Amino acid sequence: MHMTLSLGSSLKVACVLPVLATVSLPAAVQAETRVAPVTVASGLASPWGLAFLPGGGYLVTERDGVLKFVAGDGSSSVVSGAPKVAASGQGGLLDIALAPDFQDTHEIYMTFSEPSPDGAGTSLFRAKLEGKAGSFRLTEGKVVFSGNNRTSGGKHFGSRIAFAPDGMVFITAGERGDGERAQNPDNHGGSVLRLTRDGGVPQDNPFVGKAGFQPEIWSMGHRNPQGAAIHPQTGQLWTVEHGARGGDEINRPEAGKNYGWPVISYGRHYTFLPIGEGTHKEGMEQPLHYWDPSIAPSGMAFVTSSVYPGWEGSLLIGALAGQHLSRLSLEGENVTGEEKLLEDLGERIRDVRQGPDGKIYLLTDSDEGKLIRLDLM
Repeated sequence: MHMTLSLGSSLKVACVLPVLATVSLPAAVQAETRVAPVTVASGLASPWGLAFLPGGGYLVTERDGVLKFVAGDGSSSVVSGAPKVAASGQGGLLDIALAPDFQDTHEIYMTFSEPSPDGAGTSLFRAKLEGKAGSFRLTEGKVVFSGNNRTSGGKHFGSRIAFAPDGMVFITAGERGDGERAQNPDNHGGSVLRLTRDGGVPQDNPFVGKAGFQPEIWSMGHRNPQGAAIHPQTGQLWTVEHGARGGDEINRPEAGKNYGWPVISYGRHYTFLPIGEGTHKEGMEQPLHYWDPSIAPSGMAFVTSSVYPGWEGSLLIGALAGQHLSRLSLEGENVTGEEKLLEDLGERIRDVRQGPDGKIYLLTDSDEGKLIRLDLM
């Protein structure tokens, strides 16, 4: 049963019967958790990234290049000053993150597919958010990093942003549908990149000063990583990336390491032919977890709040093709169980975030995308 209540001209609240979570957890934390997806805002055009403003409300990127402010009542307004994007296929305005010191600096960061005569690549934009709700604008906008993973077409840009505890900025860059880029150290494609906040190169990056290597590269051998999050206890980066036909991976990228694409994979080509040399090779890392068949993962969040009984310490992954929210139980770096949530919603889940209120928020990927909150029943 699904109803939509229209309150005024802008607020639409979806009332959905509770979803019963039946999850395999250790006996000490087993719980019957009931949640209901509630629509905070609708009518978003292929929303991609979500950030929470300290004073309330949300910033949402739309893939066609529009940044929106969404108020608590569900109404939205355009934030001027976003960068020009190459809106094609998977490319456009992608992730968004507030600077750790946003309260003082008002700085926000966005990844996007940057157009150029050589085609589009994954780039990082920084600006200041000025104004007030309903009339926000970006000022002092600047592209602080331009990836050289440039080509025509709209495949595989990545791209998520994660601020490390040391203040450095991780961004993930897809290999643009050309797997060989992920094994080319002179190309940013198929890599996790580590930058300073002004887009510079940290001098302790693993390939600084090494001939034939782009110094921004932190790790390589990735395909199309569309999720990234910092582990709340260890401070280490975790990522999730698309495989081909199977082989979606969760990784914990470490400095200078190679994660194998397209030499090793747990998936197959879309033609069903084998990929590379198999699933293992010396000098290449194994994933922490993989899916076969593919769920097409996008968005990643660790649950640190106690809002949902039994969920604290879990890892949440959005599924596009799978049209569900995957909740993974963890023991250290080991995935010990998986629960598929919201399958009845019938939506592609693009982004997953834990809000300041401890609740989980999602973006759905469609021309009529939604910002959804999970309420405990």
